[in-house]
Amino acid sequence: MKKTVLLIVVFFLLQGIIHNLGHPVTPAFVSGLGIPDFMFGVFFASMSFGLMIGGPIWGILSDQGQKKKYIIIGLLIYSLGQFLFGYSHYASLMVLVRFISGFGVVSSSTLMTSHVIEISDVRDRAKHLAYLGAAFTVGASLGYFIGGFLATNELVSTFLGTTDLRRIFLIQAIANTLYVGFIYISFKEEKDLNVTIKKPSILQGFKDISSIEPSLLIFLISLTFITIGSTNLSKYIDVYFNELGYNPQQLGTFVMVTGFVSLLASLFLVPLFAKSRKLLSTIAFIQILSAGIIFFTFRANNFILVMYTVFMIYVVLKTIYQPLEQNFISQHAKGGKYGGVMGLRQSFVSIGMVIGPLIGGLLYQKSPLFLFDFSGLVFLIGVFLLIIVYILKRKHINVNQIENE
Repeated sequence: MKKTVLLIVVFFLLQGIIHNLGHPVTPAFVSGLGIPDFMFGVFFASMSFGLMIGGPIWGILSDQGQKKKYIIIGLLIYSLGQFLFGYSHYASLMVLVRFISGFGVVSSSTLMTSHVIEISDVRDRAKHLAYLGAAFTVGASLGYFIGGFLATNELVSTFLGTTDLRRIFLIQAIANTLYVGFIYISFKEEKDLNVTIKKPSILQGFKDISSIEPSLLIFLISLTFITIGSTNLSKYIDVYFNELGYNPQQLGTFVMVTGFVSLLASLFLVPLFAKSRKLLSTIAFIQILSAGIIFFTFRANNFILVMYTVFMIYVVLKTIYQPLEQNFISQHAKGGKYGGVMGLRQSFVSIGMVIGPLIGGLLYQKSPLFLFDFSGLVFLIGVFLLIIVYILKRKHINVNQIENE
């Protein structure tokens, strides 16, 4: 079991690297094609829509068994989508292939996460989820750095032809296909898990996730709002760096630093916060602090200094938040159907990833500060919804106590 968790941590590290190679060059690539800046948000929203649709589908399919097969199929779809994005050149077609990429790639993140939850002891679940998040974040940071390096280093770009930014997406597609081969060879599913559980049909799987508890539903809506804020921050910081005159290599270096900060937070802070018995209160407190940091950061005078200092506190808080919310949601899986419930989670995350860039693009055109303030505001809306979740949970506990007396 420990070996399997470690292997999936390695998978997440590789995914983080490969799946982020194109991100630091995407703004320049889109701009170089003569496509308006607002389409950057549309492309991201289209991919997020694919994540939203694909999450529960892959999750329900995996609850019938054969996670490995669906992971491989999804990743191969992602490879095709990334190649087509680099070489299609037409904005409308690029929107479609971003959807295809999102639909495919969500299989691996959803199914690997649900598998770790399934094989982990309850006491270790948040810690293991933190390792996955840290591995992906570090990988993403390295991916940003490598992607920027491939595009800007004169020797490398001449050798690989990456002055033509399409080559970055070709390299990404090839690397992801090789990664699929590694998964095929190395990933072995535990055959004895949930052998007594009746495997649901796809239709029954959708019925199950449509009858979730009100408190979980509101928590998921809170997750959507928080995702809107965090997505806008992560994506429009890329654009903001570019607007301020920083090159892809400088952006890649910044993101790499955030990755190692996240790694340290996952190793040393998440295990401490995971022991908290007041999970909802901890999550709410994290979001209140995050909102305050965002309101301050983008009003400060020395942008780059604040990003490497104060903003890193937000990076730490975000790192702590994700495994806590995943752990909370996993506690609501019925009958061991972790794939379905984590797929449902991915859908609500993806809704935020769709709505965020679309609203964010309009706000950013008015003023970058409008966008960043909006991100802080939706964090606070998420906190308000968490308070409602807390009230509902308390009422449920009180009703159960009365019935037992």
